[in-house]
Amino acid sequence: MPATLMHHDPHPSVILDAEGAPLRVNPALEVVLAGATREQVRAWLPGNLPELVRACLQQQRAIEHVEAQYQDQVWLWTLIPDVDGQWVLARGREASQEWMAEREAAKARRLYRLITENTTDLISRHTPDGRFLDASPASWTLLGYWPQSLRGTRAQRLFHPDDWSEVIHRARDALHVDGYYTMTYRIRHQCGHYLWFETASRAIRETYTGAVVEVVSVSRDITARVQAEENKRRLAEVVEANPDPVLFIDPQGGVSYLNPAARRILGLAPSAGMPALSAFLSREDVAQLDAIGWGRAEQQGLWSTETRLLPLNDQPSVPVSLLLLAHRSTAGERFFSLVARDMRERELREAQQRQHQDEMAHTARLVTLGELASGIAHEINQPLAAVVNYANASQRYLHSLSSNPQAVDRVAQGLERITLHANHAAEVITRLRSFLRKGRRNVQALDVSEVMRRAVSLCAWEANARRVTIEQEIPAHLPRVFADQVLLEQVLLNLLRNAIEANGEKRPAEPSRIRLQAQALGNSRLQISVLDEGPGVSQAQLHQLFTPFYTSKADGLGLGLSMSRSIIEGLGGELEAHPQPHGLLMCCTLPLMGAAHPPEQQQESD
Repeated sequence: MPATLMHHDPHPSVILDAEGAPLRVNPALEVVLAGATREQVRAWLPGNLPELVRACLQQQRAIEHVEAQYQDQVWLWTLIPDVDGQWVLARGREASQEWMAEREAAKARRLYRLITENTTDLISRHTPDGRFLDASPASWTLLGYWPQSLRGTRAQRLFHPDDWSEVIHRARDALHVDGYYTMTYRIRHQCGHYLWFETASRAIRETYTGAVVEVVSVSRDITARVQAEENKRRLAEVVEANPDPVLFIDPQGGVSYLNPAARRILGLAPSAGMPALSAFLSREDVAQLDAIGWGRAEQQGLWSTETRLLPLNDQPSVPVSLLLLAHRSTAGERFFSLVARDMRERELREAQQRQHQDEMAHTARLVTLGELASGIAHEINQPLAAVVNYANASQRYLHSLSSNPQAVDRVAQGLERITLHANHAAEVITRLRSFLRKGRRNVQALDVSEVMRRAVSLCAWEANARRVTIEQEIPAHLPRVFADQVLLEQVLLNLLRNAIEANGEKRPAEPSRIRLQAQALGNSRLQISVLDEGPGVSQAQLHQLFTPFYTSKADGLGLGLSMSRSIIEGLGGELEAHPQPHGLLMCCTLPLMGAAHPPEQQQESD
């Protein structure tokens, strides 16, 4: 380059010899160098300058954009060869900002490529009419399509028929006006099923006209979220329509939600505030929740009990079966719900069942006394005959008072005997009236030994007639049980009479024995057993022994043992049969008075 041209070149320039050594710099470069020596000029030039110069001269071509870095500056040099003169002109320009911008752009491109290739969201580019320009690899995992198979196709063809028209029109209008739009819609997977997608789109506009030239979208699969929200909505509808009261509660005794059934049963208006648990549960129930309920629900997921709710409008308490459920949120927090099943219908049904059972038991007692009529008549006739005899003797002694000084003592002795036998007859009648009592059951603490003796006395004449001895093994001071005296006496009488008949069947006209025994089983149960010497029962008969209307007697109804078991189970006990090598053992087990709360007391009616 002529010296004059180089002198007026606005770009910093330097002439290099064939080895890359600086020969001359122009004024523009001198300004940049600010008095630097020729050797210092090399610091501003590329590091491999000799190789570049030789290549430039040998290949007889210019080399552009050779990068050199000096301190915090970046320079780009162009090497222009002069083959004839064997020198090279190097023209440079400072490009630090350009270089930094390019580096950041390259970094951004790498980051964008990394994100698009690895993100679980689908990143896609579209034409304004919805055709795919490109898509990230997530299109395969989400929709079953590789990006190359989507390019050029319209996204609308994957939309659900019920969604695409409205969604596309709204998206087009929003992108044109606002430049962005978020939509929720259903899209078809390559396998044919539909997924719920949420897509956020942004419009890319032409710089001068502002027209939308491209749309960039980020889409994610929200099927699980939509289904969870739908399930939540359905569950809320179920809870609201549930006829059982449902409450959301916390261990501190607070109530955060009541469904309409809970408000009705508690007597709360729809606009009333939330009551505390202690407002409608007894102190004992709250204490039981604190002691057992919360911990059991935490460990096992649920806890249940039966209690009574106390309405807040002074209405009678409501029997309910409470179910405490522990739930866990997605964040891992525990929350609790309380479901109360209204048990008023069951309570009424059980009361009706008890009344029906009592009426059947009363009918059975009438039948039993009819069968025992001859024995009862004998037991009453004996004291009445003795009364008549002593009365006749006393009359004779009264007529002989004038001639017999001892007549007065004889009359007094006769009257004493009359009183004794009359009281005995009265006791028999009182016992029969008690046994025939008709009314609601009266559950109370009973001395079992007294009930057992009364049952033995009622069937004593029948046992004597069949030559059966009833051996009573009744310890002194037996613990008391909660039961109805008449019903328990009826069960024992039924068991004893069955044993008497079994002995008579096995040993007609021969002496035999029945063992009646009572014993405490630990601190919670008392067992009464009746062991006969009859023919026993087979395994097939044992399975049907307590079945209603099953009987082995020609004239039996088959209700005795079935009714007896129902009575004992109604008192909280058990009645079981155990075959023995010789005979059958019937075991009646009842809870002791101190083992559980007594059953609800019921008043007797005439």
